[in-house]
Amino acid sequence: MSALTPPTDMPTPTTDKITQAAMETIYLCKFRVSMDGEWLCLRELDDISLTPDPEPTHEDSWEDLTDLVEQMRDDTEDPNYLMANERMNLMNMAKLSIKGLIESALNLGRTLDSDYAPLQQFFVVMEHCLKHGLKAKKTFLGQNKSFWGPLELVEKLVPEAAEITASVKDLPGLKTPVGRGRAWLRLALMQKKLSEYMKALINKKELLSEFYEPNALMMEEEGAIIAGLLVGLNVIDANFCMKGEDLDSQVGVIDFSMYLKDGNSSKGSEGDGQITAILDQKNYVEELNRHLNATVNNLQAKVDALEKSNTKLTEELAVANNRIITLQEEMERVKEESSYILESNRKGPKPDRTSEGQALSEARKHLKEETQLRLDVEKELEIQISMRQEMELAMKMLEKDVCEKQDALVSLRQQLDDLRALKHELAFKLQSSDLGVKQKSELNSRLEEKTNQMAATIKQLEQSSYGSHPDCARLSEAASLLSWTTGSSSRTSETRSTVCSWKWRSSPGSGEERAAVAGWVVAGSAKA
Repeated sequence: MSALTPPTDMPTPTTDKITQAAMETIYLCKFRVSMDGEWLCLRELDDISLTPDPEPTHEDSWEDLTDLVEQMRDDTEDPNYLMANERMNLMNMAKLSIKGLIESALNLGRTLDSDYAPLQQFFVVMEHCLKHGLKAKKTFLGQNKSFWGPLELVEKLVPEAAEITASVKDLPGLKTPVGRGRAWLRLALMQKKLSEYMKALINKKELLSEFYEPNALMMEEEGAIIAGLLVGLNVIDANFCMKGEDLDSQVGVIDFSMYLKDGNSSKGSEGDGQITAILDQKNYVEELNRHLNATVNNLQAKVDALEKSNTKLTEELAVANNRIITLQEEMERVKEESSYILESNRKGPKPDRTSEGQALSEARKHLKEETQLRLDVEKELEIQISMRQEMELAMKMLEKDVCEKQDALVSLRQQLDDLRALKHELAFKLQSSDLGVKQKSELNSRLEEKTNQMAATIKQLEQSSYGSHPDCARLSEAASLLSWTTGSSSRTSETRSTVCSWKWRSSPGSGEERAAVAGWVVAGSAKA
């Protein structure tokens, strides 16, 4: 036995280290997600033994086990391995989510609301796919990871996405880039062009390299696979109400419980699937039966109309045939009479040629009239048949015209409703504008009153200023005389007189105050 071989009863420190390393490795491997048919499987590695063989036969077995554990630890600590594992997990989750959405849409009538849990989980999975390998941008508040930046590039690649981007920016409740990105995904799904936008974005690797790491999901083959899977969502009609929905503070955590499958529930799910299929077939047969009944009713109505028209035509034809038969009988009778007359003329004595010629001419004339009458009846019958055909064609054209006029009437009614709504809106605006005009007129009258009051005040001030001008003039003359006599202090007196005159003009005081100021000026000039 080597020194590395532990005793069978007590583990050594080397055994503890190896066991701990194996536990760490298995803990990291427990996060691996795989697909088992149409369900998600979280596989646990319980079959790995964490304790060595109590009786190893060779000392190299412990070294091999140590190397194996170190290799497993190196593999799990490799960033490329972890990123590849994350890409595979996200791709499998996207497959499950998209498949579940399509099946739910087929069962629920292809219309899904925002409250549907699988639909919310689909957006969470897409958010994780877009965040995978995203570079962090440094700002003055710290590092920030947001997938709104790559989604803004779609507007440059596909012009149709500009409408979605503008709508997202105009939404009032969105304050963070994460909320804008979530709103963009929902609007793209409603537009049924999410797959097209994702393909256009993934094809521009040189633009995505600014936002993603080289081994991110959007830069690898898994991103193209997810974009191809999104094509199946074009059969779904999704309805979202963005107003009032808090997209900024939603927690983007994937709920694995929706995709986990209990082994004992496979039979029950198969039975539910069969019942669902039978109910779908029943609904389809009922709908088909309703359509067939409606078609039969329409055909029966057409058959009744055709039978009525056929009856009328048959009656007319019978009348015409009776008329033809009578004409033929008369023609045969005329022929017999003419032949009898000829035979009698041959056998008997020859009567007068004139009487025979008259009888023959009358018979021929009668025969010609009967023949002409028969031709007229046949022409009239043909005319009646052609008129009947024209009437049927005219009826069809009238029915078509009535349908078109009904459509036009519906559109005109809709336009009338729109005009009525516009009329109500204009009436409301007119009422509000009339109220504003009244308020402005009242304000204008108040301003005019204030203007009149200010004009009266200005007139009073002007009158008072006109009364004070003569006193100011006399005082300025006295000040100028005093300044001329003093000589040496002329500048001081002029300054004081100027100040005094300015004060007289500017001050609205009485005559006594102005006289006092003039005395002060005279006293100052005398001292000078």
